[in-house]
Amino acid sequence: MVIGTQLLRGALASLMMAGVLTLSAPVRSDDAPVQPAGRQKILDELFERLGKAQDDSEARGIAGAIDRVWMRSGSDTADLLMNRAIQAIATKDWGLSQELLDKVVVLDPYWAEAWNKRATARFFADDYDGAMADLAKAVTLEPRHFGALTGMGFILQKSNLDKRALQVFRKALEFNPQQEEIRKIVDKLTLDVEGRPI
Repeated sequence: MVIGTQLLRGALASLMMAGVLTLSAPVRSDDAPVQPAGRQKILDELFERLGKAQDDSEARGIAGAIDRVWMRSGSDTADLLMNRAIQAIATKDWGLSQELLDKVVVLDPYWAEAWNKRATARFFADDYDGAMADLAKAVTLEPRHFGALTGMGFILQKSNLDKRALQVFRKALEFNPQQEEIRKIVDKLTLDVEGRPI
């Protein structure tokens, strides 16, 4: 299945607004709530450490810590629904996981990880348009979300949009440079898209 043209344009516009497909700084909507200072400070410190990680093992540990921060919404109800949705994803119950995550994004529309997880469920249910829309929302809310960026890259690549996929994968590597699998994909796409240097 190929992404719909209108949806793709919307997702790419969201990526551009979030600073993913351009060199400009991320744009933040005025109506988006500011994250609590403590959470933002923790994420900033973790991302700084991740950028300086010396090896894959260290990077995986730091990326795991970032994931744990992202997995907490601040709402016990949203967190409970998220945990149930993750269990449904683990058992490949895409319908239930999407139903639960629909509720989560209504409860907390500014929780980037909720959008990312719903994108995961939609992707595995072969709803690439829905997955791309959710990933675009996740990246708009958290421009450093390397997992959402990677997911976008895979969907763009699956849709034969290799140049865009390469841009998004490169952006994911900026935030998490020790992703060896993604680095290999970038190397291959670089040759496919840009060719070999003379």
